[in-house]
Formats: sequence, structure tokens, C-alpha cells
Amino acid sequence: MPESRKRKKKKDRPAAVEIAPLDESVESPKWLVPVMLSAFLIGLAWIVVFYMTETSFPIPGIGAWNMLVGFGFIGVGFTLATRWR
Repeated sequence: MPESRKRKKKKDRPAAVEIAPLDESVESPKWLVPVMLSAFLIGLAWIVVFYMTETSFPIPGIGAWNMLVGFGFIGVGFTLATRWR
């Protein structure tokens, strides 16, 4: 059975980039957690009210778009959660 060709290894490798360690003293702003939790709860309450009122409220004129508003609040909460340390 024929053998496959051997690869030639490159000997010139670029130097590894050093990553500076994160500063452990970095804290979240004091407003972040209350705003994050409020956004989660407002979004959840918005969706619950939408379903409980049989799609009539919280804003009657926009119909099913109320779901997008509720999930928008939840999305803001998740975005803020990624910044929490």
C-alpha cells in the first residue's frame, strides 16, 4: 500500500499574544441589578397580563405586538445580565 506524503512543519510560529488578566476589583454599578430585575419582571408581567386579558391589554391598539414589547423588556434584562459582575 502506498504511503501518503509527510507534511513539512513550519518552524516559524508567531509569538503568542499575552492577555492581560481582568482586574478583580471591577464591580457592577449599583443601579444595574435593580434595573435588570425590573426589566425581567416587567416583561414577564406584560406577557402574563396579555394572556390573562385574552389579548386585550396592556395596550389594546397593538394586538399581538404586545408579546414583542414583553419580550423586549426581557431582552433588555438579559443584556444587562451580561454586564453584571
